[in-house]
Amino acid sequence: MNRMKRTITIIIITGVAMMSLWKSVGPAVCKGDRSSQGEEQGSANSGNDRFDDGGNALDMSVTEYASTTWDFLFRGNDRTPKTKLPSKPADLAHLKNRDEGQLNVTWLGHSSLMINMDGYVILTDPVFERRVSMVGPARFHGDVPVNKHELPQIDVVIVSHDHYDHLSKPSVQFLSDRAEKFIVPIGVGARIHDCGVPQEKIVELNWWEEHRVQQDLSVVATPAQHFSGRGLTDRNKTLWASWVIESPFHRIFFSGDSGYFDGFRQIGEAYGPFDMTFIECGAYDKSWAQIHMFPEQTVQAHLDLRGNLLHPIHWGTFNLALHPWYDPMVRLSAAADSKNVKIATPMAGDTTVFGKTIPTARWWEELM
Repeated sequence: MNRMKRTITIIIITGVAMMSLWKSVGPAVCKGDRSSQGEEQGSANSGNDRFDDGGNALDMSVTEYASTTWDFLFRGNDRTPKTKLPSKPADLAHLKNRDEGQLNVTWLGHSSLMINMDGYVILTDPVFERRVSMVGPARFHGDVPVNKHELPQIDVVIVSHDHYDHLSKPSVQFLSDRAEKFIVPIGVGARIHDCGVPQEKIVELNWWEEHRVQQDLSVVATPAQHFSGRGLTDRNKTLWASWVIESPFHRIFFSGDSGYFDGFRQIGEAYGPFDMTFIECGAYDKSWAQIHMFPEQTVQAHLDLRGNLLHPIHWGTFNLALHPWYDPMVRLSAAADSKNVKIATPMAGDTTVFGKTIPTARWWEELM
């Protein structure tokens, strides 16, 4: 036990030193030109050194960091399930159907979604690995519920930001030859290119900018309240974003990571209503409430966006916070019920077919 405590003490001291270094190098405000909407949201074009997070990023004091690290390592709180969570093999037939007039979505866990939208195949934040990094947490449900080698050609991969649980280098490398286009926030293109993706396949967008993938499919980068960085000295050097995806018959919203803010209402006014919204509802804590919303706020964001069906993401996959693994859906389902919001509750590998087959079983309850 004494050896373990010494090890933990070293970890905390190292972490405090890392935090001090992180704070000492940023974040500087990027001073580029902004659109009128971007100005209201605090977005930043590339131009100087870093992007402006509006003071909302994870800025914990040394004491808070040490306390949180200790709690994360020693406080149980059911953060990981007692048994492996159930999953289903993903049905790739849904993905291979190129007919119009359909919207089907398979949840692979966390923020990874395989979407067939009017015959266009879209992947969001694809992470196919069992762990987000060599020392990161493992998936609660084991391996990702799809054989990636059987995936059809992908029309577009959308990456919300550069954090490891959203931008996986091995996954991007694997998709380099299998995806026609990668759409990312400003600065993330270099990360993608470093993974071996040809430059001509990469599209970078600032908030409120639109790219037409094909004649009938457009993708818009919209604001999010978060931050970026993959190391000690690159904080906020790349932008983060939420996304609006629109085809002739459907319109959907993908939140990426974000705290709750007025931007959801503005996005809803500009682009709503949405057939489906995919909004984060996990990895929250009062210490970082500005960058990850609570489940009740997820429901409110869906209402702000004028969404029809809410599909929660960023939960039930990795141990990334101090709350019980099931807490996000316990709270979200209660909030949704109280406000008459329709929700999809798939387990990993499940497919939601909009207007036809909506997973609604509260499967986590028997595993709590």
